[in-house]
Amino acid sequence: MSEPKSKLSRRHLLAGAGTAGALAGAASLLPGAVKESATTPQAKEPPERGGGYHVTEHVKQYYKSTLV
Repeated sequence: MSEPKSKLSRRHLLAGAGTAGALAGAASLLPGAVKESATTPQAKEPPERGGGYHVTEHVKQYYKSTLV
């Protein structure tokens, strides 16, 4: 006599793996799924007399790249 075929076919296995992956992706998008850090970074106080902009080497390089 022939043995009965397995009830778990390749199609069912791949469908189950796809479903599990989709559920894992959806769970990561739910609110509250990601723990927020206990401390939030504090913003620095702005300088009283401006001074927020500084010409650095990076800025100089950018302006040189914009010259035609």
